[in-house]
Amino acid sequence: MDIKVVLLSLGAAFLLAVLLGPLFIPLLRRMKFGQQVRTDGPQSHLKKQGTPTMGGIIIILAALLAFLKFSDKTISFWVLLVSTLGFGLVGFMDDYIKIVFKRSLGLTAKQKLFGQLLFAIIVCVLLYQGNHSTVVSIPGTGLELDFGWFYYPFVIIILFGTTNAVNFTDGVDGLLAGTGAIAFAAFALLALHGSQHESAILSAAMIGAQLGFLVYNAHPAKVFMGDMGSLGIGGGMAAVAILMKMEFLLVIIGGVFVLEMLSVILQVGSFKLRGKRIFKMSPIHHHFELSGWNEWRVVTTFWAVGILFAAAGIWLGR
Repeated sequence: MDIKVVLLSLGAAFLLAVLLGPLFIPLLRRMKFGQQVRTDGPQSHLKKQGTPTMGGIIIILAALLAFLKFSDKTISFWVLLVSTLGFGLVGFMDDYIKIVFKRSLGLTAKQKLFGQLLFAIIVCVLLYQGNHSTVVSIPGTGLELDFGWFYYPFVIIILFGTTNAVNFTDGVDGLLAGTGAIAFAAFALLALHGSQHESAILSAAMIGAQLGFLVYNAHPAKVFMGDMGSLGIGGGMAAVAILMKMEFLLVIIGGVFVLEMLSVILQVGSFKLRGKRIFKMSPIHHHFELSGWNEWRVVTTFWAVGILFAAAGIWLGR
């Protein structure tokens, strides 16, 4: 595989995101697509009320334009495109309803479930048509298991779990854009090592797009990505892991996202069972904010943890 093409994908996506920012941010502001901040969250977040959101369109557009330019139109290409764009569209609808119709919950749970399930099924159909292996490897053990037909429900679980875990991570300026870029960097290196062309191209494009977005999303953020960005990033990441046969390795490389999701599950479970909360607030990044950490300290600490998880994933993946 030509590493120059992968670097070109990264550079093109970064440049596009940087150029798209000044075009979309004023537009989102004029359309009054402002963030609604939780009143029960950290008080420091109240000043962010009205900051333009739906900036995920910058990430998805920049990444997919670069991906379209440098990738080959194979079954893998369509899997990656459908997963990234499809879940991104579900997030777009959720954001749009929240902002335009002033419905704080956006899509109903059933509507969001239907949208995510629709695109997950399309991904499964494409994988079946492409004779994608149903054998799954256990990282670091050499053990392989053939899931047979259960592999397709397993793929749906991966897509749902990843997109929602990534979505939980979006809550502090620059947190998801940074940790997402780090996770995709691990997959890009592994894809290069394994000659997985389309996965390497999309991973590189996602790195560039998120770093370009970070120019405007780092604290203090001028724009938030919203669900379009977080669900699109999660959909792309899950698809890359599935195509590369690194389904379980995703849990390690995306360790920060797993911790964020677990903190929500534990918080809700503890409150329902015991009437007590484990954390001051979930997802866990808010717990550290309410413990006195400033946003920059939270973000850089989570980035560092993300680098450790990514390094562990690369070591196991090779």
